[in-house]
Amino acid sequence: MLTAYAQLAASMIMVGANVAVAKHLADALPIVLILGLRCLITSAVLLPLMLWRDGAIRPAPRVLLNFLLQALFGTVLYNVALLTGLRLTTALQGGLVLATIPAVVALGSAIWLRERITARGWASVVLASVGMAAVVLARSPGGEGGSVLGSAFIFLAVCGEAAYVLLAKRSVGALPLLSASFWMQAFSALLILPAWIPVAGAASRLADPALLALLIFHALTSSLLAVLLWYGGLRRAPAGTAGVFTAFLPATAAVTAILFLGEEPTPAHGLGFLLLLASMILATWPSRSPH
Repeated sequence: MLTAYAQLAASMIMVGANVAVAKHLADALPIVLILGLRCLITSAVLLPLMLWRDGAIRPAPRVLLNFLLQALFGTVLYNVALLTGLRLTTALQGGLVLATIPAVVALGSAIWLRERITARGWASVVLASVGMAAVVLARSPGGEGGSVLGSAFIFLAVCGEAAYVLLAKRSVGALPLLSASFWMQAFSALLILPAWIPVAGAASRLADPALLALLIFHALTSSLLAVLLWYGGLRRAPAGTAGVFTAFLPATAAVTAILFLGEEPTPAHGLGFLLLLASMILATWPSRSPH
């Protein structure tokens, strides 16, 4: 079980660290170019792995439609909104707003899947709302901070990720992990293709080896390794317990923003993080089974 917990923690640490990486890339390259190249790199890695492990599986049309929708919300909307928001706000603030994902998923489950929200679930939603408000209103000691518009874009990314999670519930087990990941990335590349080809000339900036290495790192960690580690951990750890490890996402995003981007935290950031952490724990902590 410790191995499973280590996989889950490593997955969320990678996702959290990529908030700072994504901000750096968004400052240097067009957003659609980052996303398009990321999807192509990941697809190129996944294709031979899929053929080797899973063979040439022909998914049913309804399964492909579900993966197309997952790509639209979970890859395109999530990343475009996230990268746009990170151009307007700090990586620290962006990472903390992402901590609202479990609460938004809970609300989405109630509205779309007609699942009942418990009192603990409603408490999680309230804490997430108050915590995000504290983060949005936070300002650095010099009076600067993330913008409300930037936080709004990142919250739109949260909604996209929540839609992806809810859609994924309908396709669990439909395809092996590598095949499912490949179709997600392939559809994502197809959807973003018309937008990034006109700005493809900006790829000349990738002649900078450091920027190219950062893009490859971003693609392989956020779109490939993080997913494989997460599902690897889920094979042995209960889903409810696994959800608690999402706390590593905003924590890692905050640490990397402070250490590597020089962003300054404030008491409001600290209060927001504590409220969001409590919200995540309430939303994801496994319920006790009746005796």
